[in-house]
Amino acid sequence: MNTWPSLIAMFFEQAEKLGEKPFLWAKKDGSYQALNWRESAEIVSALARGLKALGINEGDRVVLCSENRPEWPLAHLAIMAAGGITVPAYTTNTVNDHTHILSNSGAKGAIVSTKELAKKLVPAAHQTGDVSFIISVEDLEISQSPGPDIHTWDAIVEKGEAEPDAIAEYVATVSREDTAIVIYTSGTGGAPKGVILPHRAIMHNCRGAYDAILELGLDDEVFLSFLPLSHSYEYTAGMCFPIFIGAQIYFSEGIEHLSKNMAEARPTIMTAVPRLYEMMHARITKGIKAAGGLKEKLFMKAITLGTKKYENPGSLTMGEKITDALVDKLVRDKVRGNFGGRLKVLVSGGAPLNTDIGIFFTALGLTLLQGYGQTESAPVISVNRLNLVKMETVGPPLFETEVKIAEDGEILVRGDLLMTGYWQNDEATNEVIKDGWLHTGDVGHMDEDNYIQITDRKKDIIVNSGGDNLSPQRLEGFLTLEPEIAQAMVYGDRKPHIVALIVPDGEFVSEWANETGNSAELSSIIENEDFHRNISEAIDRVNEHLSIIERVHRFVLIDQEFTVDNEMMTPTLKVRRHVITEKYGERLEALYGH
Repeated sequence: MNTWPSLIAMFFEQAEKLGEKPFLWAKKDGSYQALNWRESAEIVSALARGLKALGINEGDRVVLCSENRPEWPLAHLAIMAAGGITVPAYTTNTVNDHTHILSNSGAKGAIVSTKELAKKLVPAAHQTGDVSFIISVEDLEISQSPGPDIHTWDAIVEKGEAEPDAIAEYVATVSREDTAIVIYTSGTGGAPKGVILPHRAIMHNCRGAYDAILELGLDDEVFLSFLPLSHSYEYTAGMCFPIFIGAQIYFSEGIEHLSKNMAEARPTIMTAVPRLYEMMHARITKGIKAAGGLKEKLFMKAITLGTKKYENPGSLTMGEKITDALVDKLVRDKVRGNFGGRLKVLVSGGAPLNTDIGIFFTALGLTLLQGYGQTESAPVISVNRLNLVKMETVGPPLFETEVKIAEDGEILVRGDLLMTGYWQNDEATNEVIKDGWLHTGDVGHMDEDNYIQITDRKKDIIVNSGGDNLSPQRLEGFLTLEPEIAQAMVYGDRKPHIVALIVPDGEFVSEWANETGNSAELSSIIENEDFHRNISEAIDRVNEHLSIIERVHRFVLIDQEFTVDNEMMTPTLKVRRHVITEKYGERLEALYGH
């Protein structure tokens, strides 16, 4: 296996070797069309020279805000080749989110893909005053003054083509310890922190992933990219790793088109978050129930026998083996066909996978491996292996990755995969990296096969089923700023969206009761539709300032305050989430339609 000193050196060497072979696929005029490796390298080199002409020097930060499309990896590679550092931004970011990231990173420039995304990025760039230029793939038609200079992608590429070529000379000097990317992720305090990832951390992840799935027989692999590339999981597993093994990358048109895109791309490897598997599970089971009859019976037989094979390998009787072979042809082949027909492996990460969901897909003849990690580890720490899948675990550590369990049960990690630290935040860095060990904030143990099983979470971060990290304190802080709301606890770990438990403000309740002439007890008032609507309007006001993934979808009103006496708060007035969840968990779960 090749070892490269940097991601950018890896890319140019792969491009030189693979030349005319297809690399990046995107929809154009209704069908997928490819950029080959040579064409991609030419664009990267020209764009890098254009960036240098705009004043990008070694270490300068450039924010990148784009949906998944060829321009995302091309821009990132060009920023690296110019000596800059990419700072990805989610397409769902608000103006305030962009302002924080631009200001905190000290970004000198920004690249944006569409007019729609520019509507939030450009005002943020105006607010910071430090951004000197914005490059847009689409023509923004925005006044050049005042504020950053606006350039089109094509113009900068064309400008770079005319510039002297010193890119190869610079790329040869980039080392393993140099920063490749700064990815912002939310912490318990709410303000996103920039995770500094050096080339060695991402290369370590790529080498570990290669080792984990090598026995698949890697050849001309095809990836379908649909998770946001601004998320560390998709960035490493869905972009850097394909470059590492010389694979093709198809960019999905969006999750609503995923089934169609799978049939078109016919991927061999897919990385996804649990939410996708939950959605697929719901769609498949709903379709089978609707079909009924023999089709449903055969499907359920495939699940039953497949589950038995997973839980007790070699336990099928001769009759069951014959039936299993039949349902493999009639049921599992069709399922595999829906994924494109040549899928070698599905990898789940970014959030905990429900064991039953994992076994469901395994029983349907798909190889599904659950992994574990966090942005601070670039991000993969461990993943299940093909020769031994334990769905209730997150697998053994990656190649050359050390994991140990602290006395209090916390999972600690050490190795080249670790971040350099948090951007301009030594205090936060020192809280999570101690004596060279990353303190993950997760609690677990390692079994007899060295597989990690996560049992609890030391930190309060919510990881939704899409793999997004959300700070509950941040959301609760916004909610309780509203005059109608006294206290709030948000809920949504491993869930598709956020819901909330709301304690209404006492003064607001009294004022509302006086105005409406309602003399009922609080327990009755909170059941009143008009009162409920007032609280709903307050939450709507909060949601206007939150990103899509942070918004509160539904809520429960309760008539009991969180206090130290009822043990719902600590002596230092922090919410005891586990106590409140024990008491109101069923009502919160009911909001998801369970």
